[in-house]
Amino acid sequence: MEQQIQTEAINKMILQVGYTDCISDGYHTFGELYEFRKVYNALLFNEWAKQGKYYVHKSMKHNDGEKCFDSDVWFIVCAMLPSGLVSNHYHVLDWDLFQVPVTDKALFSFDGHTSTDVLDRLTKVAKIQ
Repeated sequence: MEQQIQTEAINKMILQVGYTDCISDGYHTFGELYEFRKVYNALLFNEWAKQGKYYVHKSMKHNDGEKCFDSDVWFIVCAMLPSGLVSNHYHVLDWDLFQVPVTDKALFSFDGHTSTDVLDRLTKVAKIQ
């Protein structure tokens, strides 16, 4: 319980700073780590799309036809794996980084997956490669 209280206090202080991209663990900033995540995600999804291994696509709209975050500056990238759906949102400036099929709307409805679910689904796929 004490660790949870400390974590919540730290998160509150981080949010008060307002610009989390420059916060560091001493090796990488959050901004750097998100850039790594984006590029790794693009490399993996692009490879899956090229191989036809899993169905990967990108869209400016969610499965319900609504714009991502009710905005023209975000898009969603999805992959349907044997272990379930994984998806991420990125800024439209990164659209060309993802060389995957484009759809009018995301083909799969959001299944409520959390970050933990995505890590679990990706780990399961990694173990069967």
